[in-house]
Amino acid sequence: MSQTEKAILAGGCFWGMQDLIRRRPGVVTTRVGYTGGDVTNATYRNHGTHAEAIEIVFDPAETSYREMLEFFFQIHDPTTKNRQGNDVGMSYRSAIYYVNDDQRDIAEDTIADVNASGLWPGKVVTEVEPAGPFWEAEPEHQDYLERIPNGYTCHFPRPDWVLPRRDASATA
Repeated sequence: MSQTEKAILAGGCFWGMQDLIRRRPGVVTTRVGYTGGDVTNATYRNHGTHAEAIEIVFDPAETSYREMLEFFFQIHDPTTKNRQGNDVGMSYRSAIYYVNDDQRDIAEDTIADVNASGLWPGKVVTEVEPAGPFWEAEPEHQDYLERIPNGYTCHFPRPDWVLPRRDASATA
């Protein structure tokens, strides 16, 4: 069995993020919760300055961390501060919580590429922070859109927000 890696991403309401990311090749498990804030044992009713986030366990033999981030930047608007769709507030900020220095470097590189591409409506405001405690959300928030297929989401793949493939010679 191959090794797995963990990614922790926040991009607005966690329901839509989980629904789209769980379908990606190489994704082993997902769970939604709260991270990046100030409340111990965070809950939906009391999560202080935490962001709604998704923890993703994936197989790097099937998908890379970079590919995860590219999809993340395609399914939410990383140029809006503390907002996704109708959801406004710190809970709905865009953030990448890295688990090691390699993830931090890949996140910063991906953000630079998104900004340089000119495809998004503005500059990326996504926070890049070290991972801290992840407080799993209540059962009714896990796999929400699988149970409530017509439930609320503001996440969708934007066909115009796909980073062009790099020329291998340009990165050598």
